[in-house]
Amino acid sequence: MIHIIANNYVKADKVEEYLTLAMGLVEDTRNKDAGCIRYELVQDLKNPQILTMLEEWESQEALNNHMNSEHFKEVMAATADFSEKAAEIHVCKKIK
Repeated sequence: MIHIIANNYVKADKVEEYLTLAMGLVEDTRNKDAGCIRYELVQDLKNPQILTMLEEWESQEALNNHMNSEHFKEVMAATADFSEKAAEIHVCKKIK
């Protein structure tokens, strides 16, 4: 199982637009991507510009398929200039 924590630092004037696009991605991912166990967007309570995707995938192959999907690529392209700084992506495994 693969866990992803993707912290996105969004410009203040782009937060609402980012939320709309990202929530569409959440819905599409949950409905279309095989191997998706968990895919949700959360917003930091202290800094609403920090938007984090929490993901859980059955395998690396499922994650790769997601990242190659049209719905993922479209949102990544549409939000490419929304960032204040580079996203922090953490790829994790569960400790047994």
